[in-house]
Amino acid sequence: MKGVITLKPIAKVFSGFPEKFGVPRQSGIVEGIKSKIVFEPEFRDPSALRGLDGFSHLWLIWYFSENDRGDEKFSPTVRPPRLGGNRRVGVFATRSPFRPNPLGLSLVKIDKIEFSEKDGPIIHIFGADLLDGTPVFDIKPYLPYFESRSDAKAGFSSDFEDYSLDVIFSEEAKGVIEEENRLLFREILAQDPRPAYQTDTERLYRFEMYGYRLSFIVNGRELIVKKAEKI
Repeated sequence: MKGVITLKPIAKVFSGFPEKFGVPRQSGIVEGIKSKIVFEPEFRDPSALRGLDGFSHLWLIWYFSENDRGDEKFSPTVRPPRLGGNRRVGVFATRSPFRPNPLGLSLVKIDKIEFSEKDGPIIHIFGADLLDGTPVFDIKPYLPYFESRSDAKAGFSSDFEDYSLDVIFSEEAKGVIEEENRLLFREILAQDPRPAYQTDTERLYRFEMYGYRLSFIVNGRELIVKKAEKI
């Protein structure tokens, strides 16, 4: 093998997350998140999806488009936010976006496949952890009888398996966000979008998702949405 390997995006994922802050750290954590995969014109051939309707889940291989550091020197260790940003572990022991090749891997659930005349086949999915417009290099069906291992170990990530916050919406925020969206936002916010080293109880955090701009504070294990506005 010589030279540079060129990867061509086959599709983009369109989600409700215009910025990194607030995006779930892993796919499947919040199963109610809806997104869609729209293929690039060259790959909008329904034949390429023949047989996919028999599967329930997909692997997505995608590009950390917001974390590409180009030719920056390789760093063998990273500081996972869940570990407080102080402890270093090997980059290949993490899902960190700061890798030699900024590729991500996500397991998502297929909702439905729409055969659109305008945009070709569109795959509607649940549980993605992706920014709006994320390029996708490949999709592969998930095979549970091979890929679901009951004896698998989760390393240091198992320490945070049950971690979550109690999410409270102010009356002002309730007046803006419909009940259905509040249920989804509660699941997303309960995962605590902050880096673990940020513990200032007075700090007001803001981020956007699904057409809303939310402002919240965190005090102990309570996340309080102080304000919400539609964008």
